[in-house]
Amino acid sequence: MRLTTTEFPCTDSDKHDVEGMNRGLLFRQLFEKTSSTYTYILGCQKTREAIIIDPVKETAPRDAKLLNELGLSLRWALNTHVHADHITGTGALKQLIPGVKSVISKAGGARADHRIEHGDVIQFGGEEIEVRATPGHTNSCVTYVHHGGRMAFTGDALLIRACGRTDFQEGCPQRLYKSVWEQILSLPEDYSIFVGHNYEGIEQTSVAEEKKFNPRLTKSEEEFVHIMKNLNLSYPKQIDRALPANLVDGELEEKHEAEAK
Repeated sequence: MRLTTTEFPCTDSDKHDVEGMNRGLLFRQLFEKTSSTYTYILGCQKTREAIIIDPVKETAPRDAKLLNELGLSLRWALNTHVHADHITGTGALKQLIPGVKSVISKAGGARADHRIEHGDVIQFGGEEIEVRATPGHTNSCVTYVHHGGRMAFTGDALLIRACGRTDFQEGCPQRLYKSVWEQILSLPEDYSIFVGHNYEGIEQTSVAEEKKFNPRLTKSEEEFVHIMKNLNLSYPKQIDRALPANLVDGELEEKHEAEAK
């Protein structure tokens, strides 16, 4: 399946180039401090169409303001998976920016305007990203690859010198190991990797770095499974609040807040 923006005809403002910017990909990396989540904006400089990856509910107003300042027209709001540590901002952005469509993997059973599968392509203006299924942390995990920019957005499947946990929410260490090696670390080594979270302030890594330095994934599959089964991690702090909302596009909490008002 190819998600295009033909249903959103370009306006004159969409075609306007911000002074001083070159045509091509516009990229911004944003941060939400409570859950240490990275959010990414990718925009087509020529048409001004944009996507956002893994927005957070609390910072959706910030993201909408920045998109407006940059003269970008948001078309797709994407999640890399059904999150357990924060409420997605896709529902909030749909309220703030008319016409935005939410996107999530079909495999997770969550609600969204468009549910994607492995091999799908999402287009925004003259740019596009490829969808690669990377389950193992959750069934719904996907990695978005922008081949033009040699970039991969891995969510929680592959982290910087780490990976997503596999001890809850359909986790499976064997499946995660295969997903990462077959769909992410199989990319050319100069591809930059942008992750879902980092708790040490590191913004990005690369395929080459993780193949060389990742302390879990440089091991054999058997060793990796042993490591993942013995992490003894604490229960996610926001899961009881986040998971039910994220199964319905983050709109469950929005509805409750509206009813309270």
